Amino acid sequence: MNKKREKSSIQKTNRKTKKLSSELEETLVKNLIELQKVHTDLAEKFNSLTKEISQLLALFEVTAKNFSKNIPIGEYEKDKEFLEKIDKLLDQNKTLAKGLMLMEERLRDRMYGHSNLEEKPEAMRRPISQPDRPLPRF
Repeated sequence: MNKKREKSSIQKTNRKTKKLSSELEETLVKNLIELQKVHTDLAEKFNSLTKEISQLLALFEVTAKNFSKNIPIGEYEKDKEFLEKIDKLLDQNKTLAKGLMLMEERLRDRMYGHSNLEEKPEAMRRPISQPDRPLPRF
């Protein structure tokens, strides 16, 4: 009797394991199918993205060709005139700054009566000016 019970319990456990393994296999198959669907969807989206990027690049190429053929000359002239005016203003600014510095020196000489740098108080001493450097051009 004991042997029969052991055989029946072994058969029951075998059936349970087979049932569990078949359920596990089914779950794995379902998951793999879902994963393949996701991969397919992702591949389609990448394909559409690639097409859209290609169209965008083609648009940029066409725009660049049209721009190179039709250079707006009037805009270039306006920019050139504007830059010339800025250069004139910078030159005028330099002239005004030099004039103000000379006026400051004369006022200090009148106020303190000193013409030498060594005789002036420490607070009034200025470093020796550097030679004029050209301003940057834009």
